[in-house]
Amino acid sequence: MKVQFQIAHQCCKIHTRKVLGLYNREMANKKQLFKYLLVLDFEATCDNKHQPVPQEIIEFPVIKINTTTLESEAIFHTYVEPDVNPKLSPFCTELTGIRQSQIDGQPHLTEVLDKMFPAWMEQHGLLDPENSSLFVTCGDWDLKTMLPSQCSYLKKQPADYFHKWCNIKKAFCDVTSKYPRGMMEMLTVLGIPHTGRHHSGIDDCTNIGNIAKELIRRGHVFKQTYYRHP
Repeated sequence: MKVQFQIAHQCCKIHTRKVLGLYNREMANKKQLFKYLLVLDFEATCDNKHQPVPQEIIEFPVIKINTTTLESEAIFHTYVEPDVNPKLSPFCTELTGIRQSQIDGQPHLTEVLDKMFPAWMEQHGLLDPENSSLFVTCGDWDLKTMLPSQCSYLKKQPADYFHKWCNIKKAFCDVTSKYPRGMMEMLTVLGIPHTGRHHSGIDDCTNIGNIAKELIRRGHVFKQTYYRHP
């Protein structure tokens, strides 16, 4: 009798996993507006005493997520050498984990924006209008403030694809009815383990990507939450 109960219990667990798996796939495929999410999280020069002027990007990571399969299909990642204040403050290194040796001799932002990142976008079909994509950031700072301000200093115009994005805090609020303080709170509420180092750009992208995937599993349809006019 005990053996029969164990077999029945095991069959029930297998059936439940299959049902949940089917449910998750159906929710993940629910009328997504974009084929891909491009999770982006800049790190920039900073100090706890005198903020460097201008503030400059030192890490430029993006993870491409397929909204149908929920697979992370490609990664763009480079450290960036600042043009104006190339020496990192001890506070910046402590906060981000980025060492001076990691940015010395790396590409400047102009090269990243003019050559490296567009080449990556083209390589992965993201410049094809049929492969619709949307940047996803934790807050609006990255694309509303940081990139435009540095581009303005460099007398550059950001590419058109940087003008729209989804603030994942708003997506999280749509699902949970609670606006979060930041990434760590979203991970905790959704029951997702944190991986890597907080304020490492590439690690934050991984964690934000995991939040995005879970929101899709829960039926959220990602949409543009901000548009910055050129």
